[in-house]
Amino acid sequence: MEDKYTYKQLVDIVERLRGENGCPWDRAQTHISLLPHLMEESYELMEAIKKQDIPNMKEELGDVFLQVLLHSQIAKEEGSFTMEEVIHELASKLVYRHPHVFQDVPGADTPDKVLVTWEALKKIEKNEKSVTESMERVAKALPALIKAQKVQKKAAKVGFFWEDAEGVIDKIMEELEEVREAMRLGNNTKVEEELGDLLFSVVNLSTFFDLNPEFALTKSLEKFINRFRYIENTAFSQGKELKDISFEEMDRLWDDCKKLE
Repeated sequence: MEDKYTYKQLVDIVERLRGENGCPWDRAQTHISLLPHLMEESYELMEAIKKQDIPNMKEELGDVFLQVLLHSQIAKEEGSFTMEEVIHELASKLVYRHPHVFQDVPGADTPDKVLVTWEALKKIEKNEKSVTESMERVAKALPALIKAQKVQKKAAKVGFFWEDAEGVIDKIMEELEEVREAMRLGNNTKVEEELGDLLFSVVNLSTFFDLNPEFALTKSLEKFINRFRYIENTAFSQGKELKDISFEEMDRLWDDCKKLE
């Protein structure tokens, strides 16, 4: 059986890659330059998970972990922190935020109650004095749809949310009319503002039903591509290019594809 690398060996490999006689690319990286790679690897892992592609999931988890190791190694070189400190801080946080497991504190016997405890302890830990402050702490680098939902959920916890879905729908229609009014005025700056309000209201609907807006939009995007593929393949089968087909004909083929789904 082939010997398997250990965690310690992996750390040593990353350290060597960053070392004096290491890899020029790895040596040139900084926390900032690695950001696109961290984002890309994270999304590739998400894709593997959604597809339930276990072999690829294993590989992508490794790629994400490499980013953790690289950032930790850079921090170690700069004298900021070490991987051991990262592990210690994570372990301490997990123990602190799970008192029902590690301190035998009663009351968190369902997933929802666990989340309430987690958020309460997080608020104490972060020294948050207001809901607004907790909203401002939501990571600015998050996709806007996810960030919007996180902010909405914080507002909902103190009662600032719709009582029924119809209220959300009414708000969406109100915001849509405001987009139309901005369009009539020919003011693109105002259109952008009202589009933002409209998108925020649509996210409110996903929040009401506890649905992930990013996942919902991703599914719609995949559906759009599949339907467009049908339009394109149909055109090719007729010896036509897309530029030779009118919008009305494309729209008819779009409807044909919907009927086949």
